[in-house]
Amino acid sequence: MKNPASIILLIFLLIISCNSATDNNDFSEIIKDSPFINGKSDYLNSPYVTAGDRVYMVGHQNGSFPDLGWHVKGEMGGIWDHPIKLMDGFEVTLNWQDQSLKLDSATSFVNYPYANKHTYNLSENNMQIERFQFVPDGKEGILIQYKLKSRSDKVQNFDFVFSGFSDLRPVWLGERTGMIDSEDNAEFLKNSNTWLIKDNKNPWYVIFGTHMLPSEYSFEKSIHHGLGISGNLTYKISLQPNEIKILNFTIAGSYQSKEQALATYDSIQNKSTDYLISKKQRYSQLAEQSKLTIPDKELQNAFEWLKYNCDWLIRDVPEIGRGITAGIPDYPWWFGVDSEYALQGYMAIGQTDIVYKTIHLLDSVSEAVNGNGRILHEMSTNGAVFNKGNINETPQFASLIWQIYLWNGDLQFLEKYFPTIQKGLNWLMSENDSNKNLFPDGFGMMEIHGLDSEMIDVAVYTQRAFADASKMAKELREDSLASNYGKIAGTLKDKINKEFWAEDFNSYADFIGTDKQALHLIDDAIIRADTLNKPWAIEELEETKKSILDNPSRELKPFVLHHNWVVNTPMEMKIAENNKAIKALQTSEKFVNPFGVFVTGIDRDASAGSDDGSFKGSKIFSYTGAVMTLPTGVLAIAENNYGRPDNALNYLKRMTRTFSYALPGSIYEVSPDYGMITQAWNIYSFAIPVIHQFFGIQPSASEKKIQIMVQMPEEWDSASLENVIVAENKISVFFEKKDKVTTVRVTQSQNDWTLEIVLPKIESGNYEIVKGSAEIATIENQIFYFSKDPIIEIKTTSE
Repeated sequence: MKNPASIILLIFLLIISCNSATDNNDFSEIIKDSPFINGKSDYLNSPYVTAGDRVYMVGHQNGSFPDLGWHVKGEMGGIWDHPIKLMDGFEVTLNWQDQSLKLDSATSFVNYPYANKHTYNLSENNMQIERFQFVPDGKEGILIQYKLKSRSDKVQNFDFVFSGFSDLRPVWLGERTGMIDSEDNAEFLKNSNTWLIKDNKNPWYVIFGTHMLPSEYSFEKSIHHGLGISGNLTYKISLQPNEIKILNFTIAGSYQSKEQALATYDSIQNKSTDYLISKKQRYSQLAEQSKLTIPDKELQNAFEWLKYNCDWLIRDVPEIGRGITAGIPDYPWWFGVDSEYALQGYMAIGQTDIVYKTIHLLDSVSEAVNGNGRILHEMSTNGAVFNKGNINETPQFASLIWQIYLWNGDLQFLEKYFPTIQKGLNWLMSENDSNKNLFPDGFGMMEIHGLDSEMIDVAVYTQRAFADASKMAKELREDSLASNYGKIAGTLKDKINKEFWAEDFNSYADFIGTDKQALHLIDDAIIRADTLNKPWAIEELEETKKSILDNPSRELKPFVLHHNWVVNTPMEMKIAENNKAIKALQTSEKFVNPFGVFVTGIDRDASAGSDDGSFKGSKIFSYTGAVMTLPTGVLAIAENNYGRPDNALNYLKRMTRTFSYALPGSIYEVSPDYGMITQAWNIYSFAIPVIHQFFGIQPSASEKKIQIMVQMPEEWDSASLENVIVAENKISVFFEKKDKVTTVRVTQSQNDWTLEIVLPKIESGNYEIVKGSAEIATIENQIFYFSKDPIIEIKTTSE
């Protein structure tokens, strides 16, 4: 007779095996303690993203999949497995004997950091259906769980029809790499009860289904534009009174082989619970890194979700590379300048691996297509480079490398990328500075037709690049090169403050150019201002035009025409002379609305300077009239650089007003609800002001030193930033202000690093080291505390 214990164990293992085979666990139980944000009913007919590093899905919050996007018109939604698209989407239809109902009008949408949920309240049918979906890490597929809840006291019998709309097609610029779309062919796989669909002329596959045996299956031409197929699967459902049933559908794909698609399908269908738990845990870790706690809970929540947004934007195409992309849905590929801003923020929030992967990708591809240190602007996920690089991207790459080195202290990292920087700076000045005045010519951040002479942002970022390259050369013991670069940086700083300053406007100029160029740009700008009905701008432009005609000159001069946001870059990079900086910052206040800074100042509307208003973009995609997060973040950084944290916080609050405005948990590219639904450089606009400036964390990892110079806004009486990763160290900063007592406490995980805490010198009062020990020094108007203790706490009492 067999051992009863062995029989019980065998039965248990069989149960576990059955559960694993179908994996129909209720995901709502797994995620119930995760953060979430409810969507707004007004924005159910707007996009969301279900993010993954290999596959992602874009549809509308109401559960439908309309054609959306403009880069490939109408095709930027659906399910993507770059460099191909898998599906335009899917649809569920419920069929009773006398009724048919499509699930395309969800009554609510909930966003989680790593998943989302649509709810359909079918009150007339005494039923509620939840659709939950997530993309497992590293997998070319997505899991969609339907939870059917009976609200009836009777048995309900109906057909559940799942229709998947294939659209196996190449990404943007596919034709440049021989990716030519053709018709899709469908095959029903009886062994797995799934539809397998293949592009007729390419090894591109998509497979979808669930563990249940369908009662019927059929296919037809897709209802969406393109060469796709609609594969239909019908299931007989019988819901007992108040019963809950769960259906897990898996959609998987491959741009290489049938075998890979099948393997991915089996893996996700059978291990979805494990994958969901793993992704939940990973996102919990993201939240704990650089964890912010402040009185402003809305800003705090926005900061936390921006860390999740950063992960949403990672795109992995193993044959090409892994890196952060610019934005979803229309910029799901790799950019130079977007990364150069964003990666500074990624580093500050501890997402370091993707920083290194993105830099490697940009450097290697730029070397392959340019070979001269020029950094590319935009490349598709098939490897096709659309723009080999605007002028500003090459100097900004140099500064990015220096900033990352400050955080990691890795000399090999510096040695690896310094040759690119050397070549890039040489290319910048030898091929793009025709009059040899140290101001390179060409497009910077403002891609306005004709605005490609000597741009303020190009000049400023070039100055910063030489200053940073000088520091890098010094680290690498290239003393002569360090001196040469340093001299150029010093000369450029002086020239920018002298030659770009426009005293009549209390602003730095948009560009330096000729009268002829300025007059042409003015005419174009007047047409733009007239189209947008901006009479004040027309009047100012006409006055500038008259001044030029009345005072002709053959010399290059500074011109303020557009009031573009880039005029604030001298303050962002902290090279503006103090008196000019304050004037310029005050001028910039004229070109904001409740959500932030106008990209082009002459586009400002009646809401400029007020605390109400909104922006609605044109149906044909355009940045005209746009208010954006990057210009707003640049001004926050600029204000902090000149000791004005309250002003900086004001800009952060403006951006925060757009948090969850349309997509819960995200901040749109164009404020408040236009353009990309999530954008990489948003983290630059928040992390730099908060981590580097309010908390004052300035790492120098190669020296095993971290300086902390807290500069808090007046309204923050308490604030903390925990688990900030600096190389192998991890620090936390705690700030408290009560009555006339200010306390700063810093902890670190390493005991051989120096913490350099800088506090302002007070006229009367005292300083007290409450915990730890420190050497003290007074330098000008600052008190310096040097400590290697795991914790140092200092209390300042003013009288």
